[in-house]
Formats: sequence, structure tokens, C-alpha cells
Amino acid sequence: MFRFEHPEYLYGLLLLPLVWAIFVVRAYAWKRRIQRLGEPALVRGLMPELSRGRRRLRFLLLAPALAMIVVALANPQTGSTLEKAERKGIEIMIALDVSNSMLAEDIQPNRLSRARQAISRLIDKLSNDRIGMVVFAGKAYTQLPITSDYSAAKLFLSTVGPELIPSQGTAIGDAIAQAMAAFGESENSKAIIVITDGENHEDDALLAAGEAARKDIMVCTIGMGTPEGGPIPQYQGNLRVGFKKDQAGSTVVTRLNEAMLQQIAASGSGIYVRASNTDAGLEQVFEAVNKLEKTSFEARTFSDYEDRFQPFLVAALILLLTEMLIAERRSRWFRNFSLFNHKLFDTKRP
Repeated sequence: MFRFEHPEYLYGLLLLPLVWAIFVVRAYAWKRRIQRLGEPALVRGLMPELSRGRRRLRFLLLAPALAMIVVALANPQTGSTLEKAERKGIEIMIALDVSNSMLAEDIQPNRLSRARQAISRLIDKLSNDRIGMVVFAGKAYTQLPITSDYSAAKLFLSTVGPELIPSQGTAIGDAIAQAMAAFGESENSKAIIVITDGENHEDDALLAAGEAARKDIMVCTIGMGTPEGGPIPQYQGNLRVGFKKDQAGSTVVTRLNEAMLQQIAASGSGIYVRASNTDAGLEQVFEAVNKLEKTSFEARTFSDYEDRFQPFLVAALILLLTEMLIAERRSRWFRNFSLFNHKLFDTKRP
């Protein structure tokens, strides 16, 4: 099992494009200065000790050295022992809506980001429980099978976004069915938490929630959004280019379908909570779910993690030392040295 002890340090890799940009700007500025002095070829001939190739080589050593330092700070680790443990808890499947309407900003920073933050906090509270995740829009897919590996759960959560499912819609019934299937045939206490705005509801979610209740699976719902709603932002890359419009050219406003989510929770013998800017609702839902009877199950986790930062740190030090030893100016000996200089290999003495 491989993991990073401090994955937040990996954001430091985002500095590499900045380092590259600084190098390019400096190289361009140097070229402009040479051009202002006169004919570039002539100016370089007057300064033979300067080497552009050495400057580029130093950068090619510095950039990977910085990357190695960042990876070392994140501390890669490998789990050497697979440990079996008897735990007592419940199984929870999160069904998260990732349709484009979840990008609306009537809840800050937006509905989807708020839901992801709340799920992350929920994972931090778990101890002996198991968790899995289903994502859905027009269709539902199991993003994370039921597991007791909370680090993996957070890793999968960080990858969730609208781009995962191209078909738009809100297939809540399909998501509940996927979540039920992910539980398997275990007899542990189970709960499904559906996080959605409930808009563009397409299938018979009430029937699916009722089926779950008959299998002793509690279905709770959390409504993301407000009854007043908000426009749906549209992006090109990370740049917002406007809001979604209908065929008449009017801005589309997405609103929370609270009545539907209340009915789904009632059919699933669970509770409904509406999220707000101050409370995402998972606290109350988790309290209700936590009242379920805890059952014993066998969990397998990796233990005895060993640090593996050392090779990355050594590689970074070697690259940095090499970079420091390379001067931008050619030494006089190397400038005159040539493998094909006949004087160096002439064995005939006058």
C-alpha cells in the first residue's frame, strides 16, 4: 500500500510552472540586452566565456530538484503489514450528485464544494465504521467501494467533479440502487446518505428508497441549495465564461427540490436536512445514522508504514550540488580544450 503522509505538500508542485516562467522571462530579457548591444553573433564572440547552454543545464537540474524536495516533504510511505482487526460499526454509502446544477453558488463556495467539505469532515469523525461513495448525474457509478481506509476515501473524494459523468440529470433512484449493491450481502447496519439538489429528478427514487428500507437500509437526504436557487456557472477550463441559458436566451435558475427529498427520506425511514451556508447538514444526519446498531466486521488495513522520502531527498541534494558546481562562464581550460586538438596528442617532439 502506497500513500503520502502529508499530501497537502504536493500542491508545491504547482510552483514548477512559475519557476519555468521566471526562467523564460530571464532568458528573453538577456536576449533583448544582447540585441541592444549590437549584432548578437558579434557580441557573443566578444564574450566567449559566457554559455547559454550551461544556464539551461542549470535550470534543467534545478526544476527536478525542486520537484524531488516537494515529494520528500509529502513523505511517501509504503505499508508493509496487512493487519486484520475486528471492528464494530456501521456501513455508510454516500450518494453524491455531481450534475452541473451542483455548481450553483446559492451556497458558498458552491453546492458541490460545500458537499465535499462536509463529507471530508464526516470521514474525519469515523473510527470503526466503513464508508463508500456513489456519484451520479444522469447515471450513477460506484466511485469508491465500501472500505475502512479513510485515506483512500479522501483521495477519491478529491477527484469528484461534474466531468466524471457527461450525461446530465439527477438519477437518485439509480444512485440508491448502486449504493445498495455496493453493500453486498453483509448483515451489518447500513445507511445511504443522498446529497443532491434534487432538480431534474428522472427516475422512481421513492420506489428505490422504499426497497432499501425493506432491506433495513436507512436512506437519508441532504438538500444542497435554496428554494430561491441560483444560476448555473459555465466554465472553459478554470475560467468562468457565463451562465447556462435556455433556448430563449434566458439564464437558467436551479432550485432545490425540497419536497421530493423529504419524500425520499420518509420512504427510506431516514431524515431530511437542508444544507445552509453555515451548516452542510451532515452533522444531524450522522447523529441519526450513528444511532443504528453497531455490528462487528473484519477489517483489513495496512500498518507499519515506512517512510520513503530518503531517495527523493538524496536525489534533490545531488541535483542541487551539481547545479551549484556548474558555472555560467566557461573556464579557460575547457574553452581551449578539444578532443581533436592535434597538439594534445602529438607524440612527435621537435
